[in-house]
Amino acid sequence: MSETKENQGMAASCEVLVPFGERKPVVEIERSIIKTYRKSIWSKFVKAVKDYKMVEDGDKICVAMSGGKDSLIMAKLFQELKRHGKVKFELEYVCADPGYHENIRELMLSNCEHLNIPIKVFESNIFQVAEKIASDYPCYMCARMRRGALYNKAQELGCNKLALGHHFNDVIETTMLNMLYTGCFKTMLPKLHSTNFKGLELIRPMYYIEEKHIEAFTQNAGIWALNCACMVAAKKTGNKRYEIKALIEELKGRFPDADRKIFKAAENINMEAVLGWTKGSEKYSYLDFYDEESAGEEG
Repeated sequence: MSETKENQGMAASCEVLVPFGERKPVVEIERSIIKTYRKSIWSKFVKAVKDYKMVEDGDKICVAMSGGKDSLIMAKLFQELKRHGKVKFELEYVCADPGYHENIRELMLSNCEHLNIPIKVFESNIFQVAEKIASDYPCYMCARMRRGALYNKAQELGCNKLALGHHFNDVIETTMLNMLYTGCFKTMLPKLHSTNFKGLELIRPMYYIEEKHIEAFTQNAGIWALNCACMVAAKKTGNKRYEIKALIEELKGRFPDADRKIFKAAENINMEAVLGWTKGSEKYSYLDFYDEESAGEEG
């Protein structure tokens, strides 16, 4: 295990997802998606795609790959959807190599080859640039630059959608981060139009899938998935997302289904019981509409 950590350039703060055995044959891995993980992964993937109309006839979808557990299972889910679904669409699998260590890149390519994922890798040197222009905490800059690089490549390949591997836990963690650190209620949307790349949509088809099931799938498949693989900030402390993750686990211990309630809150905002909101560049206060209707019951 220590050797694998070293090969992946992992820091003590980065968790290692250790597989339960050797890599299973790809046919067995694919079968497990539909059978073993039908309820926890496959059905939730299909439901999110249908609920938010993420995949339509004629789509060409760029599947963003990092080599981590989330993007690997997302790629396989798209392959199964294409194989078993009625909607006709095309897929491109793309990795914006930010400057991975050679061993990390080899591991990613090996996993993709084993899983029959025809990945296209292009250099972006994001690690180097992010460290130079945002050395104190380059993670935010790195994420933005990766997104831009992927949008560019998707457009170059003639894709109209870019799929990212954010899952259920990412959604609620982002919601809590925004509440506690920026003072706004803002969640991670399942799909949205790109503001800088005309004709491109970002989609998150793993929106309903819990991370624990992705981890179980990866470990049972015998896959050594990449972790953050960061060559810049992996050893730096103060990652607020880890703090929020721990806080949510604590809340779940005190309030049953706290994570699902946080998720549900984003669907059940009562506009008659909030102080203010933003739409586009405009800000509104409930006082703007206070005299338009008769006062309701005191809450």
